[in-house]
Amino acid sequence: MFIDHEYIESLLNEAKNATKEDIQAVLNRAEERKGLSHKDIAILLQTEDEEQLKEMYKIAGEIKKSIYGNRIVMFAPLYVSDYCVNNCVYCGYKKNNKFARRRLTREEIQQEVKILEKMGHKRLALEAGEDPENCPIDYILDAIDAVYSTQNDNGIIRRINVNIAATTVENYKKLKEAKIGTYILFQETYHKPTYNKMHPNSIKGDYEYHLTAFDRAMEGGIDDVGAGVLFGLADPKFEVLGLMLHNEHLEEKHGVGFHTISFPRLKKAEGTDLKAFPHLVSDDMFKKIVAITRIAVPFTGIIMSTRESAEMRRELLKYGVSQLSAGSSVEVGGYKEREEGKNDVEQFEMADHRTPIEVLKELIDSQYIPSYCTACYRKGRTGDRFMSLAKSGQIQNVCTPNALMTLMEFLMDYGDEELHQKGEALIQEELRKIKREDVRNLVTNNIERIKSGERDLYL
Repeated sequence: MFIDHEYIESLLNEAKNATKEDIQAVLNRAEERKGLSHKDIAILLQTEDEEQLKEMYKIAGEIKKSIYGNRIVMFAPLYVSDYCVNNCVYCGYKKNNKFARRRLTREEIQQEVKILEKMGHKRLALEAGEDPENCPIDYILDAIDAVYSTQNDNGIIRRINVNIAATTVENYKKLKEAKIGTYILFQETYHKPTYNKMHPNSIKGDYEYHLTAFDRAMEGGIDDVGAGVLFGLADPKFEVLGLMLHNEHLEEKHGVGFHTISFPRLKKAEGTDLKAFPHLVSDDMFKKIVAITRIAVPFTGIIMSTRESAEMRRELLKYGVSQLSAGSSVEVGGYKEREEGKNDVEQFEMADHRTPIEVLKELIDSQYIPSYCTACYRKGRTGDRFMSLAKSGQIQNVCTPNALMTLMEFLMDYGDEELHQKGEALIQEELRKIKREDVRNLVTNNIERIKSGERDLYL
């Protein structure tokens, strides 16, 4: 198996003896962007010196900016079912939690989608518990169809990423045919003894089957996969190296690694006592592992959800985060219930409750471009094709223009007067920065077409 526990532990133990000079040598290599070895990553994970940490954060921020510019991709989760046969120790949906389970009907899914479209969202992450009887693959496929076929005024969902349980090659083929974007699955923890302890008496308890899900997804034709672990279950340093080994395995076997990595941190959930988890991740360690991941896999998107506070998300944007959720609900039917002032069982406790407009205003004030672009998936720029464009730097010629056009769409359809003024000023400033005159002229013309009522223009 490609996750070698003894190898990871030996790297971490050896790195404990790293001197300040050893760490500086790794930082120098990181700045040159010539790639980092497993040993280098382990050494950075052991870094505690404040000045060296500042340097590491600076390098991570520069790497992110050089590849992604100042774009931040926006999305929201959509929970469609909380039926679950698993008893994951950390999860609010565990089967031992007794509450009225719910699976949205097609009509209820469309109600949720219309509310999300009113927020301006174009990209969703569809989420569901694992229950082969109450939430089979056919239900998920119908849910995807319901999302794509729902339109509210100018709103329409253009990309659905799917986060469902590990499944078969045949089912991944069906998801591919349903036109999903990224298939997302969190390993939860790469540390096998901890994994077994966290998933007692459940389908999900098969460590190897779960670990090889991305191999089956790629065999089923899915180009883009998104990984993550639940930081707080095991040693976070072990988890980072586990992510790196998993990514390398996919690159070697399938030609492309993770499209995205998510960083959920263990939070309070129904029926869960955080005191029972000895590896809770401090804010300082959390910042460190995000920055190290950006340095180690510079071309991979880094996602930060509303589990984290506005303050934490604001800081992590400087160290590598390139995708944010906004206005999220993490309960089944939660968007409709929130409109009605109700509150039901959430999968976990959220920390950032700002509306999308509030998030966008702060992003723009900080000179970030909120992006609702889905063009790469729809133009076939996925998998190794996306990575080759990103590594060559050519992706900048389409991503920033597309981000500006989707921001203008948002301003016209959903923004208040303050956001419109802030956003329009940023768009004009960013247009002037586009170096290629032909691209700049095309985007300027498209911006005017959007103002006149056209939608969904992209390169």
